[in-house]
This record gives sequence, C-alpha cells and structure tokens, in this order.
Amino acid sequence: MTKNAQRLSQLVSTFGPGAMIDLPTRSVVVGGLEQWDMRGNSFTTLPEPRLTMRLEKILKDQGRLDPAATLSLRTPPTSANTRDGIPNGVAAPVFPTWFICEQVETNASGATTTRRRRLVRWQDLDSKGRRRFQFDDGRKSDVTPIRFVCACDKGHLQDIDWRWVVHGPTSCHEPMWVEEKGTSADPADTSVVCACGRRLSLQDTFQPGRLGKCRGERPWLLDRDPEGCGDNLKLLTRTATNTYFPQVHTVISLPSEEDELSQLVEELSGDLSGVQTVQDVGQAKRFNPKVAASLGPYSDADIFERLQRIRDGAKSDASRSPKLAEFDTFASGRSEIGTNHPSAKLYAQTLQRSVWADPAVEIDLSGVKNLVAVHRLREVSCLYGFTRFEAAPTGADGDIEDVQLTVHGAPISRHADWLPAIEQFGEGIFIHFDETAIKRWLLDAATPDRNQKLLVGYNHWQKRFAGNAPAYPGTPYVLLHSISHALMAEIALDCGYPASSLKERVYALSSQRGGEIDRCGILIYTASAGAQGTLGGLVATAPRLAQILRGALDRLRICSNDPVCADHEPDDRSGDRATHGAACHGCLLIAETSCEMRNLFLDRSLLVPTMSGLSTSFFR
Repeated sequence: MTKNAQRLSQLVSTFGPGAMIDLPTRSVVVGGLEQWDMRGNSFTTLPEPRLTMRLEKILKDQGRLDPAATLSLRTPPTSANTRDGIPNGVAAPVFPTWFICEQVETNASGATTTRRRRLVRWQDLDSKGRRRFQFDDGRKSDVTPIRFVCACDKGHLQDIDWRWVVHGPTSCHEPMWVEEKGTSADPADTSVVCACGRRLSLQDTFQPGRLGKCRGERPWLLDRDPEGCGDNLKLLTRTATNTYFPQVHTVISLPSEEDELSQLVEELSGDLSGVQTVQDVGQAKRFNPKVAASLGPYSDADIFERLQRIRDGAKSDASRSPKLAEFDTFASGRSEIGTNHPSAKLYAQTLQRSVWADPAVEIDLSGVKNLVAVHRLREVSCLYGFTRFEAAPTGADGDIEDVQLTVHGAPISRHADWLPAIEQFGEGIFIHFDETAIKRWLLDAATPDRNQKLLVGYNHWQKRFAGNAPAYPGTPYVLLHSISHALMAEIALDCGYPASSLKERVYALSSQRGGEIDRCGILIYTASAGAQGTLGGLVATAPRLAQILRGALDRLRICSNDPVCADHEPDDRSGDRATHGAACHGCLLIAETSCEMRNLFLDRSLLVPTMSGLSTSFFR
C-alpha cells in the first residue's frame, strides 16, 4: 500500500472528521466534510449502488440528508493534486486551545515535591514562527496541548473551562498552573491551581456535573449543534482510545451478470448520481469527460434505462441485510462466480471437495459443505459518523448500527450530500458450513446448557444499552465467529500475511427477519488499496484447509491462560467478557481491526474439548 493510499484509508477508518491528532506543536481536530478540499480532480466517485442506496435511506431517516438530495461516495482528497501550487487537503482546526508551558517550576514543601507548569490559552501565545508563551520577565517557553478535554455521549466536544471549573461563578484573571506531585499519572496527584489560592484536583472532575453542561459544540464542524444538548460533560483524555470510534459500513461488491452497457453504467453510477432524467444524461456526457469517453457511443435513453434498472435493484437491496446477497452469491455452488478479468469486482471458484478435504488428515469435515477460493474481491468501506466513549454496537447481520441507541452517533458534516469512502482489492476464502449439521449440534445433550449460559451473559451485557442493544446473534454465530478467529490466527502462520491484515465476515443469517438461522458461512479475506490487489497467498491456502483447520483446533485445546480461561463463565461482573465463554488474548481474541464484532461473542469450548470438561465441541 502506498503512503497516499494509507492516508486515504486512515481518513475513513481511523482519523475521520471529529478525531483529534497530535502534531509537533499543537493538537488539531479533523474538520468536517465541508472543510475537505474537493475541487478539481482531487477525488474519485466510487460506484457501489447497494451501499449508496442503503446509506442514503439511513441518513434521510435520521434527518441528516435532505429528502431531495442524492448521495454519492467519494474518495478523500489526495495531496498529490494541487491548485495554484497548493496541495488539496483536509482542514484541521486547532483543538484544544488550552496549553501548558514546557518550563517546569519545582516547589519543595517538607517531604513533598511538586512540579507545576503554566496553563495558557492559544491566543496568549506569540504568533510569530513557532508559537511560544512569553512570561512577564521576558522568558519564553515552548508549549504543548493540555491532555484533558471534555465531551458528552452525543459526541460533542469542547475545551474545559478551567477558570470556571476552578473558581465557579467568581471572576478571576490570575495566572493558573497544572501542578503534579509524585511520578504516577494518578488524577489524585494532578491539580489545577490558581495564584489566588483556589485549586482543583483532577480526581474531582470525574464527579457528574463537575465540568458543567454541554453546549453542543462541534469544533470539527465549526459550529454548535442546532438542537442544543445540556448533558453532563465528561472528562476525556485527548490521546485515549475512547475519544473516537468511527462508524464505517462495509460491503463486498457483487458481480454483474448484465450486458456490456449495464456494466459500464454500473461502473460510472457514482459519476451519474445526479442524473434524474434522460436529458441529464446528455448533460453528464458534455461536462464529464469520463462519462463521455465510456458512454459516448450509446444513446441517452438506453443509458438512463440501465441506470434506472441498477437503482431499482439497489433500492430493493437497501431494505435487506447486506450480507444476505453476499452469502447467496458465495454459496451459489457455481463452479465460477463472476468473470476472470483484471477489472472484475469479484471472481471466485467453488472447489471440488477432493481438492481440499484431505482424507489423510484426521479431522471430521462433514460439517463443511463447500469451499470457495475468492481470487479477486472488491471491498468498499464508507464513513458515516462516529461515537465517543463507547463504540456503537454492531448487529451480526452486518447492518448499520442504530444511532438511536444509548450510544449516539455524531455527524461528520452539516449538509454534505456525499460521504468519504475507499475501495480495496484483495482475495479470500469462503467456507460454507452445513446448516443441517449445525442444527443437529444445537440439539446435542450439552449444547443447550452452554447456549443458555451464553444467553445469560448477553442479557447482562445488554443492560448497559438500556435495553436497546443489538439482538443476540445466536449460538451458531458464536460458533462460526470462534472458528473464524481460530482460522485467521492459523492462516497467518501459513500464508505469509500478518494476522492484522486479515479480516472476517461471519454469515449466520436468516432469510426472514427474526427467523431461524438458515445460512452459515465465513469469509476470511485480505484487501489493500490499489487495483493490483494482493499477492495470492491467502487463496493458495485453500487446498490445505484440512491441515490448517486441524492445526487451529489443536492450538485451542490448551490456552496459556488455562485453567482460568477454560473455566470462565459469562457473568455480570466482566464487562464485554460477559459475552465470552472460554476466550482470551491467549487463544481467540485478535486485533480489533480484523474482527467485525470487536472481539465479542467467542467461546472455544464450542469448537474443541477444553480442560473444563465440557462436551459441547462441534468438531469431534
């Protein structure tokens, strides 16, 4: 992946609008979409009708998109493109605006030694060259942004009003310092003190309401929430991992079985997002060289007819789980899925059982129905919001999180009719599990008891969402999710890709909302930016599935944290661990960027016998 492609990926997956970034002399917050320089040829419109229509419907239902607007997906601006010699980029306002001086003053009082540093505002700094603070005696000091800001559960973000927090309604303009004692980072050892004698321990700022009420400030959008707020502000460490959780929706592109014109129109559907009539097609040809070059020989009426057909299909998919169409494509049983062409979005082959079911390997593969080698796939990921303090829970069906939950999503723009997205190309393997075999396993003597314990753990976990948590994904999902993690760890040792570059999509789905699970499979894949995709190492592991699965299961029989791990039961005392059975960082947990469910709902006792003595294993 090139550096430029990596930056584009990070703007969607890690440092999108509302995220704080440390720079050498200051901290900034990434600006909203209105502050992205999207003029000229600095971006590409990505065609993915299924994802576009789904997000358009969601944003309109939430009131974040004008009902008459048409949504499009665009790549972030690339700095390689310049206008008047100035690179395209993303504006990032300075935040926070409170700084502390790097010059340290020490004060020894008896056996206690304290260190204090001056607390100043951005506007108090020298604006010439490198910003510094000048003391009354002429000394100058470099400054660093203060580590603490405040936010609310709705994602609003603002500076702590340190003068108000220390003094209350009393007006005071005396100098203030951040004072530390000891060598720990304990909040009880850090205070904000004023020359007037007032002081505040940071430990006190954790008290509800101590930092005041939220004003609905959105510094990444340079405004305040028009709906206001009024929630209690919470202390937030600027560099902590809970400051920003991006809400990203991802789909796997599916092949088109239409004629050449339909394929061309689908590829350009992003550039044609504003076309609403046949006459608009002619306008697009005149003003968009890309459209003119590809669609010039075809009539406007034929182009519009194909566009309408694609949109109608996307609209019908918008109301369905995005994983259903993907599963039905991979599990179709066709010898070839898609076309073997460098420009194809998806090309896969359903392998003969004799290719991957090695009889010399002692493992029962009767629960595996088919194996599909995915030689080429296209993944499109789109950022549509973010949360703070806690990530929004994800549904097992891959649908968009409901932002009306206790965990609220914050907007990344005021009124933009586009969203930032990236496309990545790669490869993978799809394992189709026999749904009948899983149903028989669910009826085994010990499985219902384990299922009940996992359900009890889920009921404890979902209380944190005030009853609005996603539905329990089901024990088949926990089984497949655990298999997926075990395989990813083992495949990483075999294929040459690092474990953090592998991703998963777990399919434990029902054809009817709330019905019995009747589709079971997992897709393990890797993808990177650039049309060249990846190197084929993951697909090459398909013929060795039996050996890899056997090795993965053997590793799970004993965990380095046993017997603690094997004996762990879902309960109400372990936070996210309430969704786990026998699972920990020594066996099943992987990098959260690789897991679609943030390492929730895992249990290796469903796969193999552990030292706990449970007999619920799917693989005999």
